[in-house]
Amino acid sequence: MAAKFPVTAGVRWLRAQRAGFGGHLYPYQEHGGTAVSAAELGVDEHIVIKTLVMEDDQSRPLIILMHGDREVSTRELARQAGRRSVAPCRPEVAERHTGYQVGGTSPFGTRKPLPVFAEAGIEALPLLYINGGKRGFLVSLSGADLWRLLRPQAVNVARTPGE
Repeated sequence: MAAKFPVTAGVRWLRAQRAGFGGHLYPYQEHGGTAVSAAELGVDEHIVIKTLVMEDDQSRPLIILMHGDREVSTRELARQAGRRSVAPCRPEVAERHTGYQVGGTSPFGTRKPLPVFAEAGIEALPLLYINGGKRGFLVSLSGADLWRLLRPQAVNVARTPGE
């Protein structure tokens, strides 16, 4: 029997869009990131997508979606987004913009509409896992559905950790 998953703002938004998605609970681990969620779900970390909240030099927020096993080149993101600079938001600022607790940030159903950028390769994934709006809860859907729902601006800003 499948476990019931939480009805978050993200789940409500997905349902309102009539999106097909699956819900997946896992034991959340503080600072565990996508490595922990991928291991718990038995999937490749590359298909677990991080939702990162950044802001530019004028404190304008944006979301960047990135493969779990990659990092964001903020310099390249700023260039491709037409911003002077981009940096991660402080957790309390990210929560104020999205309505989600850091570690449970979903790109779906954010408190304010935010511009969404996504690493270009994500669209081609037949299946991906992304936060559903609560720590320890991911939703699964195809990259094509994610693209159709969010209409992100495609960017090429991935780098291998340690690069």
